Amino acid sequence: MGSNGIRLVVAEFISPSTYTELFYERVPVRLGHAVYYSGRLDPESMDAAVRALVRFRDALTEYEVEHYRIVSTSAVRESENGTELIDRIKAETSLSVEPINGAEEARLVYWAIKNRMMLGEQPWVMADLGGGSLEVALVDDSGLLAVESHTIGSVRLLERFQASLEDRQHFRTLIDEYLSGLRTLTTAPQQSNRLIATGGNIEDLAGLTDAKPDEQGVCKVKLKALARVIERLADLSVEERIAKLELRPDRADVVLPAAMVYQRLASTIGAKAIHVPFVGVKEGVMLDLVEDLVAHTGYTERHAQDVLAGAVALGRRFGFDEAHGVHVARLATSLFDQLGPIHELSDDAREILLAAAVLHDVGQQISYKRHHKHAHYLISQSEIPGLSAHNLELASLVARYHRKAHPAKNHPPFAALADEDRVVVRKLAGILRLADALDREHRQLVQRVTAIAANGVVELELRGDGDLTLERWALEKKADLFEAVFQRGVRL
Repeated sequence: MGSNGIRLVVAEFISPSTYTELFYERVPVRLGHAVYYSGRLDPESMDAAVRALVRFRDALTEYEVEHYRIVSTSAVRESENGTELIDRIKAETSLSVEPINGAEEARLVYWAIKNRMMLGEQPWVMADLGGGSLEVALVDDSGLLAVESHTIGSVRLLERFQASLEDRQHFRTLIDEYLSGLRTLTTAPQQSNRLIATGGNIEDLAGLTDAKPDEQGVCKVKLKALARVIERLADLSVEERIAKLELRPDRADVVLPAAMVYQRLASTIGAKAIHVPFVGVKEGVMLDLVEDLVAHTGYTERHAQDVLAGAVALGRRFGFDEAHGVHVARLATSLFDQLGPIHELSDDAREILLAAAVLHDVGQQISYKRHHKHAHYLISQSEIPGLSAHNLELASLVARYHRKAHPAKNHPPFAALADEDRVVVRKLAGILRLADALDREHRQLVQRVTAIAANGVVELELRGDGDLTLERWALEKKADLFEAVFQRGVRL
């Protein structure tokens, strides 16, 4: 459920990465129309969205679909009444809609692209432009190296400069000036001048430039050809674009601002061409769902790798101690895995702990004093691929409680949680404190920890190099939350 249309794909998979598309339909519901100037979904768009989902539910029944996932993007997640639409869809169709953030969009697009083309070891810039947002990521074959989400989208730009539509050249000038401040991936660990772009607009633009797909189904749109198309689009009215270029009405009005975004982004990174793989969020959703269904263990590991890469990328933006954060995360997740019968938490909780452990000290970039509170703010106001907004908030609180006071009901963010979420935060914070104590000197001296729970005690056996006196001392100081939560002593 995008800002400019709602799409349904029904597919039959013969392997986790190979499928046959059985049915596809796109309904031109512009959910972002009113959101980007009023902050609310308008009643007409909401009614149209519900009607579309009723039709899609019937299609799911007709094709005997057993598993589905529905995601909504910027229009729904930014609107004040987005939950009202989600509730209506649930009530009238029994279908559940999941709002996702920009980082999750980028993660899904990445897996769709990786299934289509070889990325290799050299990084690419990946850009997914929708109606309401622009997700930009630095990627290679190993995963997402950095992710950013910008409130720039084709529908959003159209709504912002609606008053200037009659003067087509002035409209173009306004958008060009607006985009002049676009800066991306300035804190990424590497730079790249290779660009992959996804979204319906770039696919139509590839057709307008007569770009031909290669054996992988990927087109290469040269920047010079894109510039010529922009000139042509700017000279035509929306009606002329429909008649002469055979564009859909809901594409004809947004394609020019979209083309200018791609041109600006390519120029910013020094790309001479844009690679178009003709996949996007919808293909990523399918691949993600199927991985979850047929290879749950593999999915969990892959999903955890996405969370780890996203957390590290976020930490790098704030200049954190990467070696310490990653090492504490490794120790924390090892303890989590070994102590499963005690904590009885899900894989989701493991990923929350993973993110919190990587980023627990990120607040030191503001000030060492109260850095646990600064970490809570920085994490809660960011996005991490693979973590929902809800789980990100839990991760920020787990990081907040890696030191100092225990979680308490007089702390407003903790008090606002549901009872079951408070339990998760307390358990994970207890585990994180143990892991953080085991790297007290930030020197990664403890290489491995073995945890054995028996007779009301958790015994930790350490393997490492050098004098671990400080780690022993830190563990004695920081084990109190774990002992209180699990009602078990900790013995080294």
